[in-house]
Amino acid sequence: MRSIWNGSISFGLVTIPVKTYSATDRTSSVSFVRIHEKDGAQIQYRKICELDGEEVPNEEVGKGYQAPGDDTVVPITDDDLSRLPMPTAKTLSILSFADPDEIDPLQMDKAYYLGPNGAAATKPYALLREALEDHRKVAIGKVAMRGRESLAMLRAHDGALVMHTLLWPDQIRPVTGVAPDDVELRENELTLAETLMDSLGELDPAELHDDYREAVEELVAAKLEGEPVAPAASGTSGAQVIDLTAALEKSVRAARGGGEEEAESASVTPIRGRKTAKKGEAERGAAKKSGTAAKKAPGKKTAPAAAKKAPAKKTAAAPKTAGGRAKGTATAKKTAAAGTSRKSTATKTTSKSAANKTAAKKTVAKKTAAKKTSKRSSA
Repeated sequence: MRSIWNGSISFGLVTIPVKTYSATDRTSSVSFVRIHEKDGAQIQYRKICELDGEEVPNEEVGKGYQAPGDDTVVPITDDDLSRLPMPTAKTLSILSFADPDEIDPLQMDKAYYLGPNGAAATKPYALLREALEDHRKVAIGKVAMRGRESLAMLRAHDGALVMHTLLWPDQIRPVTGVAPDDVELRENELTLAETLMDSLGELDPAELHDDYREAVEELVAAKLEGEPVAPAASGTSGAQVIDLTAALEKSVRAARGGGEEEAESASVTPIRGRKTAKKGEAERGAAKKSGTAAKKAPGKKTAPAAAKKAPAKKTAAAPKTAGGRAKGTATAKKTAAAGTSRKSTATKTTSKSAANKTAAKKTVAKKTAAKKTSKRSSA
């Protein structure tokens, strides 16, 4: 690893010579070059002077300062900068120590590894590292690197010292107008959110990778081999109304091992409560109308129809199991049998009434004939 800056850490009267190494590598991220679409040639960027229109070599490129809102450019040389009072030009001066929680992550800029520069720096380097670890503190100071002074934070990490350059407080924009106001949250929603946080578990850094970079590499490989490019899967687009509680419940179940499909469907859950309610009201209204029409129509057997509807409702309400279906079928058979029994009973009762009326008529006829016979005998 190549050192990018050599300096020292000033810790009271102790000076620790250090070498600085870049702690991050952004070369692995996706980057594209500019090309001419007509012929595919790469476009070059040249330094052109605005006055004479000629290309300027690197050795003739200097620095200049232009104030905001002003067109005037003031040339600044390296000799001018070297005369400025900047004690942090080669030294990271520690100003104080603080708890890590006191540093706003918004201020974090770049990270660097610091290593001891020479054998004499090994002991004070290890002393500062152990003091930061045991005291659970970070060091705050100032350092000048690459022509500018920055705040810096030192912390112990994995047996080494790490320096984070920090943004100045006035470089952090206010959050005014970003966050919503007066949002009412229910207790069960907050409980579900906290349960989801606990269910997700710890993060495994080994499983983190750049999916977009892999997709770009596959795209490039397919183009080089002349293969057709597979279309990207279409995601859910557009704003949707969500049922927050249902989404949280599904997310918790998915985090506890519910499967990938359930996890994907847990992000947005449409509210269907009102639609279902209206549908139920429409079904009840239709049933009421059909019942009224059945009452008005003469000669229609409404009893068997009611008998048919009853088991249908029970079957729909029953669980979808073999036992539930058998129970619904048995109920339907019993209801149908009851309807048939009532029909046969009504038929028997009608026949019996007709027989009784016929017998009564015969009895009256016999009595009338007997009276007439007795009158004739008397005469």
